[in-house]
Amino acid sequence: MSLNALWFVLITVLFIGFFFLEGFDYGVGILLPFLGRDDTERRVIINSIGPFWDGNEVWLLTAGGAMFAAFPNWYATLFSGFYLALLLLLLALIGRGVAFEYHSKLEKPAWRKTWDWVIFGGSLLPPILWGVALANLMKGVPIDAHMNYVGGFWNLISLYTVVGGLSTALLFMLHGSLFLTLKTDGEIRHRARAFANRIGAVATVFLLLFVVLSYRFTDMFTRHGIDPGAVPVLAGILLLSVPFFIRAKRDGWAFIMTGLVIALSTITVFMDLFPRVMISSLNPKWSLTITNAASNHYSLQVMTIVAFCAVPIVLAYQIWTYVIFRRRVNPSDHLDY
Repeated sequence: MSLNALWFVLITVLFIGFFFLEGFDYGVGILLPFLGRDDTERRVIINSIGPFWDGNEVWLLTAGGAMFAAFPNWYATLFSGFYLALLLLLLALIGRGVAFEYHSKLEKPAWRKTWDWVIFGGSLLPPILWGVALANLMKGVPIDAHMNYVGGFWNLISLYTVVGGLSTALLFMLHGSLFLTLKTDGEIRHRARAFANRIGAVATVFLLLFVVLSYRFTDMFTRHGIDPGAVPVLAGILLLSVPFFIRAKRDGWAFIMTGLVIALSTITVFMDLFPRVMISSLNPKWSLTITNAASNHYSLQVMTIVAFCAVPIVLAYQIWTYVIFRRRVNPSDHLDY
């Protein structure tokens, strides 16, 4: 495997980690105003992701940094072309982070309710934007012969990309509700399980629609790159298994299934792209690939050595965090997060 291909795979792995971890993180934030009936319950829900949410976002920073270092032309074209969408994403993440920190600073109900809705908005917008972005990567965007994005913001909005955004948000809501069944107890847990049972059907319909539209609006499965083959089919089978695990109250297995669906869906997107990293809708020859978008060979060599030394440490720390804070959260805990 060439270093260019290796770094494409590593970036894929980083995005899988980000979507898996931040997926339940966003999902919990979206469900906060609806599953929490009072301030105590909402604080329990917030504390279920309290030790994890900022660590989960590190995966995005690492993926962005790896993209910048390994494929600078990809980074430049993506961030300039999707500038407004990324600005909205950044504002949502800032608002969300501030809301977590300021939520319990005052006892006033109006103060806390305001921050509850900021957490909701800051958790809902990012998955929609990520779904729209991934759909555009698969569909192709207007890129000229000089690797410049020549479209506008509205070029990124279409039926296909909107369905992609909603599918991502619904899948993350399902993932987040199942996380709550593992991290909370009592009424919140029962409520989360019931919600997961309902939202699972809606998420399945939207994801199936997205796959169907992918055949219409993209060159998925019809080109010279890596054929995803059975990967999306397996993702669909695992998604269909989730309701059976929920009804059997096997919450852990249901959560693992949604996590695998997220991972396999991400793999499908990147397999569909390879060896391209951004598809030009103007001329296929103007697409960015792992070759013309990459750094020089020496830079990739140095980065590979650094990555293989640092990544195990980061993984060990993240696993340790989840082990330490594995206990369920309940109203009897100290909730002033």
